[in-house]
Amino acid sequence: MMSRVKKGIIAGLVATLAISVLEAINIFALNSMFQPFPGMVASLLGMDGNLAAGWAIHLFSGTFILGSLFGILCPRLPTDTSETKGIVFAVGAWVVMMLGVFFVGDSQVLGSNMATLGWMLVTHIVFGIVLGNVYARLVEREKRAHAVVGAHPAH
Repeated sequence: MMSRVKKGIIAGLVATLAISVLEAINIFALNSMFQPFPGMVASLLGMDGNLAAGWAIHLFSGTFILGSLFGILCPRLPTDTSETKGIVFAVGAWVVMMLGVFFVGDSQVLGSNMATLGWMLVTHIVFGIVLGNVYARLVEREKRAHAVVGAHPAH
């Protein structure tokens, strides 16, 4: 039996990889129309221009921090579907991140481009949808594995 935290970590990894594809499209195809999130993370930590560090922190925080928290909080989130639970969670994470940037970090990291804030919100919403969907599939898969077949356990 897989714990909720472990399911959350797996879902967090898949969701982070999905968002990484969007960020890569932003960086390479859109010519950084929006300030790249890994670049912002690196700047906030005093490593301007170090995209590798930003990518690593982005992958770690999306997978282990947000994924674990979602696994713990998912049953308590106030919606019916796992995707909407993921959206609520991810938008909450976006709000916490914005408050952290404005009150603790350097708000200049975001620049004067309000479209970047919108891009970050959209990517967090996509993150939440993928996170919730993958988490729900893992939960359902585990329920099916433990289902009774013909009055006998499946295993």
